[in-house]
Amino acid sequence: MSRSFSRAELESFRDAEVPDLLGGPADPPVRLLFVGINPGLWTAATQTHFAHPGNRFYPALLRGGVITEPVDAAAGMSEEDRARFRARGLGITNLVRRATAKASELSTDELRAGGAELVALVERVRPRVVAVAGITAYRQAFALPKAVPGRQPEPIGPAELWVVPNPSGLNAHETVESLAAAYAEVGRAAGLL
Repeated sequence: MSRSFSRAELESFRDAEVPDLLGGPADPPVRLLFVGINPGLWTAATQTHFAHPGNRFYPALLRGGVITEPVDAAAGMSEEDRARFRARGLGITNLVRRATAKASELSTDELRAGGAELVALVERVRPRVVAVAGITAYRQAFALPKAVPGRQPEPIGPAELWVVPNPSGLNAHETVESLAAAYAEVGRAAGLL
């Protein structure tokens, strides 16, 4: 059941953080780590990554076969949703931890610091594949202005590094179908499909 928030309620979550969704000791290892840019206000309000009702992340994962059960993220992931996600060897983090209304509110310095933190996280968690959702943020975070989407020539720590399309509804030239194809490709690379 989707929730709704007033603009004032959402604004109260500005600069809040959303914990990473990573497996614990009883979970299988993370095989595919998705990396968002930073939490939006709706994500911070629900404490669920990619939660805005217009975001196509979970529908695209389902369509691409990366997950097998639908997730109503706009209402906030249930503990069962989180457990199924971790059991599939999936994880989610962000380049920048603080929530904003728009990714354009982030500075290049914040993105660069987030890139360095991501490298450290990948060294610790050791996923097979890292998929950064958004080419512009990836270019800024890693000072690679000419990077193109897809598999990157250099790994990130022990992991294959991919840049996949951002699932935000603001990314109008992508569809659930095109996102599903990109997410299925990284799912296959991670050995999930």
